[in-house]
Parts: sequence; C-alpha cells; structure tokens
Amino acid sequence: MRVGVGFDIHSFGTGRRLILGGVEFEGELGLAGHSDADVLTHAVIDALLGAAGMGDIGQHFPDSEERWRDASSLELLRQVCRLLETENYQPVNVDVAVVAERPHISGKVQSMRETLAAALGISPSFVSIKATTAEGLGSLGRAEGIAAWAVALIDRLRMPDMP
Repeated sequence: MRVGVGFDIHSFGTGRRLILGGVEFEGELGLAGHSDADVLTHAVIDALLGAAGMGDIGQHFPDSEERWRDASSLELLRQVCRLLETENYQPVNVDVAVVAERPHISGKVQSMRETLAAALGISPSFVSIKATTAEGLGSLGRAEGIAAWAVALIDRLRMPDMP
C-alpha cells in the first residue's frame, strides 16, 4: 500500500462554470484554469499520482497543450486510474479537505462522493469530502478562490511476478 498527498488552488474567474468533485454548482462563479478547474478533483489526481510515484497533474496534462483546454477533470481522473492500473495499482480510498468561503458545499457532498467514486472505481464509502472556511484569513478568507488537499491510498492489484 502507498499513500500520496495532493494540493490544488484556483482563483475565481468570470465566465466559468464552478465544478467541484465533478458536480456543477449552478449560479456560482467558476474557477480560472486551463481545464474545467475542478480544484477538488485535481487534488485527488495529484494524490493518486504521488502515491504511485508518477509525478503530478502538470506533467501528465500540461496547460501548455490545447487538447486539455476545458477538459473534464473527471476524464483526467479516469485516465490517471487507467495509468495506475497499467502500473499494477488501484485506488483504495481518498480523503479531501476543501477550503472555501463560498459556496457552501454540504448539500452536494454526497453527489461529489458518488461521482468521484464512480470515476475511481470504488465505493462512495471510500471517498470522504470535508469543507471548512479560512475564517477570513488570506486570499481564501477573502473569497478569492478555493483550495483542496487530498490524501489517497493505493494498493497493488496483484503482486508482480518474482524472478
């Protein structure tokens, strides 16, 4: 078993949809970014890649490549899961903490858990999402953006053949 930690932060941007954990928050100001800027899913991706020792989201999906513009972060997560599988790993569980003054995400946490779990190929009971505010401190406290931290546990699908 291996553990990885992921972090991502995005500022709010006009003309964007807000997507967190693959779920749209209609009527809310979206996040600036090259893809759909799903900060929560990006943190999960980095945690998974880190656990497998496979770099980070920027190495696999660089913002210098047009093909990733407005890409669905859920699709990026699915690609990372396929990549993990080629290296003989599978996600076991993920735990995410979101820091945001707005929106309040509690009403959509279950939908986010189910959406992420489906992309990860695990039960929603193995996906945890929590939220807090920055208590008015710093750029997050001034509601200039959203940040997310994630921890992921991965395990071997099967033991590699021994010589």
